[in-house]
Amino acid sequence: MAKKVEVKDLLEAGVHFGHLTRKWNPNMAPYIYMERNGIHIINLYKTAAKIEEANAALKKIAASGRKILFVATKKQAKDIVAEKAKNANMPYITERWPGGMLTNFVTIRKAVKKMASIDRMKQDGTFNTLSKKERLAVDRLRAKLEKNLGSISDMSRLPAALFVVDTTREHIAVAEAMKLNIPIFAMVDTNSDPRLIDYVIPSNDDASKSIESIMSFVSEAIIEGLSERKAGSDDGSDDEEGMAKKAKAPKKEKEAKKVKAEVPSTDEEDVEDMKEAKQPVRQKSKKEVLNEEE
Repeated sequence: MAKKVEVKDLLEAGVHFGHLTRKWNPNMAPYIYMERNGIHIINLYKTAAKIEEANAALKKIAASGRKILFVATKKQAKDIVAEKAKNANMPYITERWPGGMLTNFVTIRKAVKKMASIDRMKQDGTFNTLSKKERLAVDRLRAKLEKNLGSISDMSRLPAALFVVDTTREHIAVAEAMKLNIPIFAMVDTNSDPRLIDYVIPSNDDASKSIESIMSFVSEAIIEGLSERKAGSDDGSDDEEGMAKKAKAPKKEKEAKKVKAEVPSTDEEDVEDMKEAKQPVRQKSKKEVLNEEE
């Protein structure tokens, strides 16, 4: 069972600190509690409610077996998001967002396949046949691809959802997801527009402690969804085995009946009848038939 979201934990993590009042986005007004020393304070009761709502949706997506792509390229969030996404076995982008990552996914997949082909070259010995200069160029290309796309190498199709830290910074990722109607979950600070996001989590997206607190709740919900899916698949396999056995049972009965029917009778009269039946039947000629009639 995922840990319940407590306002006290959020307060200790500093999730309530927003941006300077002069940098605010008026659309964030419903989530702002007050202003203090020129800084907006986020209403943590609303944050807790929104985390619960987002977690329920993320858990459902994870339980269905689909992927959730985490996006966080800012320095404070990189390592935290990478760690939590790895724990939940989900793809993530923590380096520069590759333009067209979602809208031009086919091309991105080609780059990932290129990385896999270089690995195959190294395994089968083809890599060693190249010149020193070519090997260096291939190694550099492999390192570049690994840095930018290594974390999404297992993502064979578009993700079912996007989780973004700082929507203002990751505006390209948000725009691409909106274009493809991919649901967006995001940590939204007081300087961002919540209207673009499907599941808003109003929170401080600049402090590493705040990011870690929110990501912990999110990753726990996803892991719980995955464990439910695993438990469900195990039960399903047992049911399938039972159904298969039941389906095979009537076939065995039919086969047994056929075998019984094919066993020849040992009775003497039946044996003689069988011999007569096996003898070839001679067709009478027209002359013989006429003689019999006379």
